[in-house]
Formats: sequence, structure tokens, C-alpha cells
Amino acid sequence: MPETSNTNTVTDLADLGALAARDPVVAAPADEAPAAPPVRTGPVAPIRDKEVDAQGRAYATGRRKDAVARVWIKPGSGKITVNGRDQEVYFARPTLRLVINQVFDVSERTGQYDVVCTVKGGGLSGQAGAVKHGIAQALSKFEPLLRSSVKSAGFLTRDSRVVERKKYGKAKARKSFQFSKR
Repeated sequence: MPETSNTNTVTDLADLGALAARDPVVAAPADEAPAAPPVRTGPVAPIRDKEVDAQGRAYATGRRKDAVARVWIKPGSGKITVNGRDQEVYFARPTLRLVINQVFDVSERTGQYDVVCTVKGGGLSGQAGAVKHGIAQALSKFEPLLRSSVKSAGFLTRDSRVVERKKYGKAKARKSFQFSKR
């Protein structure tokens, strides 16, 4: 029987590499090429450029129901101005302010950007949704690396649900007038 020595014990990966270099049985054959790293297949997300105007602001348009919001963001103290008024004045309900600030909470950028926006059309709820959509679009233009986190939260997708139009011969969009048997 061949005599075995206790020098071939492996305690970590460095010992294994040294053993493989010494021992011809463990080492890979010279004619065999080392394994290539796995190649990633499928579409790779393109790296986007930062889109900023001459004043250092990012612009985007947000839409929800009949409301359209034009949004500009720039680095600042976190002040949000809607139609020339502070957000606490314009959106009096705390739930609407919560909707607007969701984008900053998800991207962990609360209080880092000043937002100036103008909103037209729709009601307050639709306008808050439009501002949120615009902030998400503008933030992804200002910091392209945040796009994946904002998109996975669903803030870049335009909510296309709108009120159905009224049809003739109907009381509302689908409701009929009261039926009379006689």
C-alpha cells in the first residue's frame, strides 16, 4: 500500500488551490480551456442619460383621469409647489399629500428635491395622481439609476382609467331610466 501523508488536508479554498497546483491528478488538463463565465441572454436595460435643462431641472408630464400635470424637479429642501401654492394649501387632505410623496418615500429621496408643478383639469384626486406620475417621470430623468425602483413600484405606468361617457337614451353611462309597465 502506498503511504499517505497528512499534507493533503484542505481547510479553506487557498489550500485547495495550492493542492490543485501541486497534484497532477487534481489539476485540470493543460489542453482543456478554463470555463468561460456564463453569458447573460435576453434584453439588457439600456443605461439612460440624465435629462436636465439649462436651469438644472428635470421636466415631465403626468396624467391621471382628466388631469394633466407639468412637473419640474431640482435639488433642494423638499418644497412642493402646486399652481403657485404650497402643497398643504392646494391639497388640504393628508391622503392626497401622501399620494404625492409616495415616489420620494420609495426612492428614499424625501426632502432632497424641490418640486414645482402646474395642474389642469379633473378633480383633486386625479390631480394628485397626475402630480405623482409627473414626479416619478421627472425623478427617473434626473436620476436614471432610480428608474428600476420607481418602475417596480408602479409609479411610471399611467393609470388610464377614465370616466365612461354618457350615452343617449340613458340616465348616465349605463344606468337606464326607471321602467314603467303602463
